[in-house]
Amino acid sequence: MITIVDYGMGNLGSVANMLKKIGSKSIITSDVNDLQKAEKIILPGVGAFDTAIRRIDEMGLRKIISEIVLNKKIPLLGICLGMQLLMESSEEGVLPGLGLIKGKAYHFKNHLTNGYKIPHMGWNEVTISNPGLLTKGYHDEIRFYFVHSYFVRVDNESDSMMKCDYGLEFDAALQHENIFGAQFHPEKSHRFGMLFLKNFASL
Repeated sequence: MITIVDYGMGNLGSVANMLKKIGSKSIITSDVNDLQKAEKIILPGVGAFDTAIRRIDEMGLRKIISEIVLNKKIPLLGICLGMQLLMESSEEGVLPGLGLIKGKAYHFKNHLTNGYKIPHMGWNEVTISNPGLLTKGYHDEIRFYFVHSYFVRVDNESDSMMKCDYGLEFDAALQHENIFGAQFHPEKSHRFGMLFLKNFASL
């Protein structure tokens, strides 16, 4: 059973539907008791960094997520904004992130040259920077669907699992022990996303 965290910001239904399509059961919840019993956790997210962190803190989810992930070693996958929330901070806001992976989210507008539209939207190829538990089964061209204005760079290159180039290189997927992140939307990435989520579900 995969527990999808509902803090009011995310494509919860889309993620649940894709999990159902690959044969994985899931629940959508913000209940602390459900989280404490979780076997795997997905932290989705769409919207602003500070708003998301504020809601997570107000709902008392920061402490429980950290405890489950760091102490119980339950696998956690952050998707899109959910991945950015795993970082220490973001240029989008002033509040601290969950700090589960060392790194920061940056705004494309502060770093891109002319000619690149923001947000980065659509299909883009990625490369495997460090083979990880979620890269199994990928061969040749790997493509995912992106929608984001902020990108992540991790402090430790060993935490980078996949990279993408959109006028600059950024970390498209992460793995630090039992903590994973995807800047792209696996739930919208057809067979590439299905394999990514299958790999997570099979952990």
